[in-house]
Amino acid sequence: MPIHATAVIDSKAEISESADIGPYVIIDGPVRVGPRVRIFAGAYLSGWTEIAEDCEIHPHAVVGHLPQDFHFEGHRSYCRIGAGTIIREHSTIHRGTQPESVTSLGKGCFLLANAHVGHNCEIGDNVKLYNNTLIAGHAIINDNVIVSAAAMVHQFCRIGENAFVSAAARIKQDLPPYLIGAFESTCVSYNAIGLRRSGLFSPDEISEVRRVFRALYRTKQSFTNAAEALRATVTQRTGRRILEFIATPSRLGIIRGRTGAHANETEFESAASMGDASIED
Repeated sequence: MPIHATAVIDSKAEISESADIGPYVIIDGPVRVGPRVRIFAGAYLSGWTEIAEDCEIHPHAVVGHLPQDFHFEGHRSYCRIGAGTIIREHSTIHRGTQPESVTSLGKGCFLLANAHVGHNCEIGDNVKLYNNTLIAGHAIINDNVIVSAAAMVHQFCRIGENAFVSAAARIKQDLPPYLIGAFESTCVSYNAIGLRRSGLFSPDEISEVRRVFRALYRTKQSFTNAAEALRATVTQRTGRRILEFIATPSRLGIIRGRTGAHANETEFESAASMGDASIED
């Protein structure tokens, strides 16, 4: 595939012969572009960035540029994009701050327009970041997560696999796997529809997620006591995974639910309407 005559390609860059580089693209530094990658007009790639095969980088996206971090001292750091990932227009992904550190996206991710992934983030496979999402530095987002439009994730946050973040949410603490975060950093339910649609979980595994969610977020006992009681009763990998996530050391703590044993059902419906996942109690 061609490299357009107006593209500016650094001599240190390594471009696969099957890549398609559009007009006015700038590739600055030792960037590696893999097979069948398509880079649309006006995109900017820089630094020690690696783009795996079959990715798409759309107009005016910025990949691998300097981190937005006062601690950055100009050392070598990396940005790595997994195979088949799509980065839509005006999205930004910055490389790591510390020497030899990495910002990474896994395979099959989809960043919609104006999404931002900060320095040192670790994004898993098949993650979807909708329009105008903001992921601050050092956040960890595991596989198959959806972060809906205009949502914000605080630096150092962890979001477990197959979780769902509703539109315009502000996630300031860790969100365990399979659950739904919404509003002002609140866990409102479990991702029932998302788990069923994925085809990755049995009915028993999904039922256990529901039971664990209820024990943690819908009873009057303390979060710590509820988690401890669950350890003796979980039987499925999903329940064990939630408890493992909760037990992992956290800079920010685990997201909490609404005050009281039960939240208002209209608020659950409101959360569902802000994204393409459904809320089930």
